[in-house]
Amino acid sequence: MSILLRIGLMLFSVGQFPPGQNTAQSVLWYLASFIVFIVFFMFWNRIQIRFWLREIEAALNKIKFMRDESRRISIETIKSVGKPKEDPAPRVDQFLEYLFIEPTSMDPSGIVQKFDHLLDVRDLRFKDEVRVIAPGADEAQLNTLENLLEASMDLNLIYKVVRHFYLFGKKTMSLYIIMQLQMIMPLLMQIVEAYMGAAHAFSKGQPIGDGAGAFVAAKLMHGNSFKKIAKDMVISEVPIDGRKVFVLKAEGPGGNVGKPGDAIKAVIDKYKKKVSMVVMIDAQVKLEGEDTGDTAEAIGAAIGGVGTEKYKIEESIFKHKIPVNAILIKQSIQEAISPMKKEVIKGVENAVAVVRRLINDRTKKGDIVIVAGIGNTVGIGQ
Repeated sequence: MSILLRIGLMLFSVGQFPPGQNTAQSVLWYLASFIVFIVFFMFWNRIQIRFWLREIEAALNKIKFMRDESRRISIETIKSVGKPKEDPAPRVDQFLEYLFIEPTSMDPSGIVQKFDHLLDVRDLRFKDEVRVIAPGADEAQLNTLENLLEASMDLNLIYKVVRHFYLFGKKTMSLYIIMQLQMIMPLLMQIVEAYMGAAHAFSKGQPIGDGAGAFVAAKLMHGNSFKKIAKDMVISEVPIDGRKVFVLKAEGPGGNVGKPGDAIKAVIDKYKKKVSMVVMIDAQVKLEGEDTGDTAEAIGAAIGGVGTEKYKIEESIFKHKIPVNAILIKQSIQEAISPMKKEVIKGVENAVAVVRRLINDRTKKGDIVIVAGIGNTVGIGQ
């Protein structure tokens, strides 16, 4: 409204005519200015909506381009790695339309177990689909291809949702729908660009920022033997300053996050109160103004996702009153799912030092400690 008032004042202020201007011309000028002001006032919302629709349409075209490019990368990677006998495009298009239906929360009792079961079913179904699409890929490549297709699937879903609200807003000319979509578009474009970076990283098997925690674990277990302890999880016993440290991470180098909740629970169930501390390392979305790769210490289970793995960890540590510490490596949303930057690698080096300091400061010689590196382990071996 303040914009309208300023425009109106500007229009009326031009009534200062040079000498010689007659009264009739002055009246006509004021009348014309008043009519223009009224018309502008009446149609201002529609004019503004047209500007916003043009901005949204331009952004939507960019999202469509990235969606199509991600699909192309997925198909080319499958052809290169999976050696399919038939054109994988139709099966890829079918995969991109998959949806996950959450269990009902009307009765919260047992919802974690329901979520966990559905996620397991989803994971098995996706792996079976990728195995059919890319029969020539090994297990690590199958995991990475699955992550690549999931990134393309998320881009496809974002595009369809934005397109829906754009077309619906254009159809109804609803100021509030279009305004809200235009206001969140910069954030949406950041997320879309992040998924596009993830598609490039997964197609090449490169580590991503989210793998910072897994990278810390890999550095700690380097040179030590390891074994499988839970679904897609490996464990290595690492002696650090007289302590018995069990280091956990997702099984690499394929794209994988594993089941860290099951792995930590298995170790705690075996050693119970002999476990003196749990340390978790994970990526954290930084705030604007914070530097990429900075580390922060925290108390609690540092793990994202829908919450099923976090629930398992918290139940185990609460049952045996085990303290849990966390180390967070800061990065933006784009950096978290894009190829790992050198600043994040520096943060990983610092996190390794912080883990050793925590073990020295918070435990005694002979204690048992669990260190869990959380995150996608694409491109990161054991």
